[in-house]
Amino acid sequence: MHFAKGLEFRAVAVMACDDEVIPLQSRIESASDESDLDEVYATERHLLYVACTRAREFLHVSGVAPASEFLADLTGCRRIV
Repeated sequence: MHFAKGLEFRAVAVMACDDEVIPLQSRIESASDESDLDEVYATERHLLYVACTRAREFLHVSGVAPASEFLADLTGCRRIV
């Protein structure tokens, strides 16, 4: 996801969009205070957004339950199945 910024592709697959992967659990645990935690969440959310918006025609998002809480932000849904 870090290397996709500024690029565009016909098809994009974003995998492992499950809880504890996006946002990455180790980054959450390393936050020293509320401000750091807010920054971690903002950065992780932005990375997923960038990855998903690189697709011109096709986007495939996959993961296992429970899904990342950020997927609802992208789709406008409350629950992703």
